[in-house]
Order: sequence, then structure tokens, then C-alpha cells
Amino acid sequence: MSRFKPFDTEPVPERALLVGVEYGRREWSLEDSMAELARLAETDGAEVVATLTQRLDTPVSKTFIGKGKAEELVSFVRNLNVDVVIFDDELSPSQQSNLEKIVGSPTKIIDRTALILDIFGTHAKTREGRLQVQLAQLQYVLPRLRGMWSHLVGEQTRGGIGSRFGQGESQLEIDRRLIRDKISMLQHELRNLEKRREVQSKLRWDSGIFSVSLAGYTNAGKSTLLNQLTNASVYAKDELFATLDPTTRTITLEEGRKITLTDTVGFIQKLPTTLIESFKSTLAEAQAADLILLVVDASDKNFDKEIEVVTSILNDIKVSAHKKLLVFNKIDLLDTNNLAKMRTLYPDAVFISAQKAMGLRGLLYTIAHIAGEDDKTLHVCIPFDQGFLIHMVHERCQIIRTCYQASGLQMTVRADKQMQATLSPFTCS
Repeated sequence: MSRFKPFDTEPVPERALLVGVEYGRREWSLEDSMAELARLAETDGAEVVATLTQRLDTPVSKTFIGKGKAEELVSFVRNLNVDVVIFDDELSPSQQSNLEKIVGSPTKIIDRTALILDIFGTHAKTREGRLQVQLAQLQYVLPRLRGMWSHLVGEQTRGGIGSRFGQGESQLEIDRRLIRDKISMLQHELRNLEKRREVQSKLRWDSGIFSVSLAGYTNAGKSTLLNQLTNASVYAKDELFATLDPTTRTITLEEGRKITLTDTVGFIQKLPTTLIESFKSTLAEAQAADLILLVVDASDKNFDKEIEVVTSILNDIKVSAHKKLLVFNKIDLLDTNNLAKMRTLYPDAVFISAQKAMGLRGLLYTIAHIAGEDDKTLHVCIPFDQGFLIHMVHERCQIIRTCYQASGLQMTVRADKQMQATLSPFTCS
């Protein structure tokens, strides 16, 4: 008989209660928004034990939900042993504080923003990703600092020596200053990383490589698509925000043109403003792209709303003028009739299944066509002493014909805008 009792080391999932309020005009139904919140909670390792909803004209200023619903919330927490209450909308610091007092410890009160920040904190792997998440978390926490030094504030009420200095308030201000200093430091580090990224983007632009950025709603299948097209090994899983850090890979199209493909962070409705601000350096990959593939989950009933969310965020980061190609993924999950309807509604879109490798050749053909829209056919004669230029032509142009002459190498090529400018002194009729 063993002297030691085995015990389970697997973490026990927190029991979560979800709360949603329907008010005003909403693009998403409360039911759909709550279903997405449940998926977010499950992605973060929680077990959803109950859902509480309410319809109001406007949220209650003190507690977001009404008094009766707050009492119902307390009852749910007590009877179901709830560890964390998650609100579908962002709570103000005072609303969060008031709800914590009503519910009592140790149950936590958080909102959708805090939940997304927690998921991002878990999934960020690169140094830049971790810095961006940390910055967003500190910006979220700063206005919510409270109550940590109430024992010192209590000493002021007794009067006596030292009571005039307001120790509690001073300590709170110290904490706020420390967080502000940390925010400034993180912003400085991210600016340096952004400069480095700009240099890398400029080098890619100078190289003439056509850049493609994958953008889309979270879980649309961007990472799976990148893996299929480039034989990459980017982490891909059926969960929200499975990948967070951008990944760039190079592939060569059938015509010989090299392009880069970059996977970016997935978007979501009610994406916190602090996150968009913090991830601007990552989203700069989309800003610098020649073409954006807007990847959409064709099997999701809210795909049209998801397109609106992604388009809105792309507009916010000023990439609205870029070339875009709508790519409907997961068509293997659609029946023949629904797929035919979608092809009619979106005649300019490409339809694929990244998981089943369906339609990928057609997608690459469309990318090649877009990449070559500004190409021109040139007849050039390059002197033999311009070896580096001849090498560039072989690297960056589609060679149609080659003929050796005494004056140099005569070539007929298809060239992009940059190479057209470079070869202009050597053109011939």
C-alpha cells in the first residue's frame, strides 16, 4: 500500500455566471452576443454555469443592472457557488466597485474587456505581444485602483499626529504614478519595436515583394489558411484568439513571383479601445500590406455582421483604401444551396476550405492576378557589366524572352512599378 495519496494536479475551472443587458439599438442580438461571451469564457478556461439577462432602456448608472436583477444575481452566486461574474459590456470603475460590494468576496466581478485582456495575456508569446498586452492591462487597471490602502485612510479619522498628511490618499497616488511610469516605459519600448518593424517593412517594400495580410474575425481560420498555403506550423485551434502574435511567411506563386503572407490578430465585436491602441504596431502589418485578405467564416450565421466589425476596425487603423479580397472560408460546412446563394451574393469573393484544402489554387491565382495588375511588358537591353541588375530582373520579373546581343542581354519581361522605374534607362523598342 502506497504511503502517499495521489492527488489531481489539473486546474479546476472557475465557475462563471454571465450577465447581459439589452438596451438601445444593437447590431448583434443579445442572444448571439451572450453566446460569444460564453465562448470567450470557455477559451479562458472557465465553466459557464448560468446566464442572467435583462432588458432596460439604459443601463443603471450605479450597478449597470436593476436592483431586482442585482438581488437575483446575488442569489445565483450563492446557490451555484459562482467564482466569477462576467458582464457582456464594459463596466465603469464605480459600477464594478458597487457590484463587488453587493455580491461580496471572494466572487470576482469582471467585464468583457477584462476577459479579453486575460485571454490575450495567456496567448501572447512574443516579447512585443506581451508588451502590448501588458500596456492594455495597465491602461484598464489604472482608473480602477481603489480601496487597497483603506486601512491607512481609516487612521486619519482618529486624528492625532500624522493625521494631516493623508497617508492613504498619498499611497494611492504613488501607485497611480508607478503605473503611469510603467505605461510610459512600455509605450517607449513599443515605439522602438515599431520603428524596427517599419524598417523591416521598408526592406520588404524595397525588395519589391508583394505583401498580403490576412485579416478577419477571430476563429475565421486565418492561421489554418496560412499553414496550408506556406506549410507553416502556426498554432491553429477551434477557439477564440488561438493565435495572437503576427507571423509572416514567404511563398512563390506559379508564375515565379514571390509574395509574403502575414497572419494578424483576430478581431471581435466590442474589441476594447485600449487593445486596438496597444496593438497598432502589430496591425501596422495590415497597414503596410499591398493586399488584405478579409477571411470570413462562411458557416457562421453572423458572418455579415463580422464583416462589418472587421471593416470598421480596418477603417479605424486607416487601411480602408487598400486593395481587399473577400475570402469565404469553411465552405465544406455549407450545403450546396447555401453555397450557391453566397456565390450569387458575393460574385467577386473567393470561396475556400482551408481545413480541406479546397479552392486554394483559385485563391492563389486571384492573388497573382491582383499582384500583377500594375505590371507592364518591357523590352530592355541590359549591358553585360550590369550583372547585379540582370540578377534583379531574374529575381523580380517574369521573363518572357531572352536574347544575347553584342550590346548586352536583350529581354522581354513583365515588371512591377518599381522595376519599371529601375529598367526605364534600358528600354528599347
